Order: sequence, then structure tokens, then C-alpha cells
Amino acid sequence: MLKQWSGPQVPIFIFPADATNSKIKREFNGKSGLAFNDKLFLFFSPHNTHAEIKAVLTHEYNHVCRLKKYNKKEAAFTLLDTVILEGLAENAVREHCGSASLAGWTKYYSNEELKKIVEQFIIPNRNIKRAERKYTDLLYGKGFYPKMAGYCAGYYLVQNYLESNKQQTKAILGVDSVEFVKEYL
Repeated sequence: MLKQWSGPQVPIFIFPADATNSKIKREFNGKSGLAFNDKLFLFFSPHNTHAEIKAVLTHEYNHVCRLKKYNKKEAAFTLLDTVILEGLAENAVREHCGSASLAGWTKYYSNEELKKIVEQFIIPNRNIKRAERKYTDLLYGKGFYPKMAGYCAGYYLVQNYLESNKQQTKAILGVDSVEFVKEYL
């Protein structure tokens, strides 16, 4: 991936996943990750397979590459920036690991439902910042919002962009987030 995406070399820290966290066990099969522009933290359970580990590494390292190539400081990221960040990462998983390795949330909604989520929730709130509670609520689908709304919308938006432009994720790592939603604006 380092060479494929022309990404930076970063340290990777691997830790056991929190065995007491039921959400991580139930929704993420005991695996997760956290990416920064200069390092990765990966969390796995003993039962995670090689394919699952590769998918998490792919997803999180894609974040590192996006953060490096996208001309915006992470502190200034809006909801839309994060939605696209997540969509890019999971589309990278599809490209490099295969559809069988995609996160379960990629299959939560039909394209019609995803279009509505984008139009009703993401576009009107696209400029909210990380410090606002609504940002997290929309991204993860808390409260009255659809489950994993931001993640699902990001996967949908990026996949549509890739198909329309006949490109792979490597080619669009630096593309401005607004480009992915121009048809909605």
C-alpha cells in the first residue's frame, strides 16, 4: 500500500481490542483502528482473520494518505470532509481486499436510501465541525439519525464518484470533498 498509494512511512502500533466493549465486538467483529497523519493505531481480537486485519490496515492507512494529500488541516475538517475520508477508506478496502472484506455497514441501506441520507442529513450539515455534537451523531447515526449515516453516505458518494470518473482511490486522495457532492449543491 505504501508504494501503491505513494503514501508516507508511518509507525503502526498494534494493541488488543477492548474485549469489554460490546459495540466493537458486535458491530466491528472485535477490530478497529485510529489514524493520524503520522501514525496508526490498530486494535484486534485474537479471533480476527488475516483478511480482517488486512482490511483494517488498508482502511486506516488510506486515512493517513488522504490526510497527507488533502490540502486541509485535520482540525478544520467539516462533517463532509470526514464523510469523504471514511468513504475513500472503505472504497480502498473494496479495491485492495475485495467486496467480501467490506465493513458490514456498507450494506445497511439501498442506493435510494443512501441518496436520501445524503440529501436530508449530510448536505444540510456538511459544514459542521467536529466540536459540535451533531457531527458525531450524524457520522455514527446516533439518536434519530440512521445508523452509521456518515460512513454509509461516504462510501456511497465516493463509490459513485469513482464509477462516474472511472478512477481508483489512489487517483482521488487529494480531491476536494465538495467535488463528491456537486450534484447535490
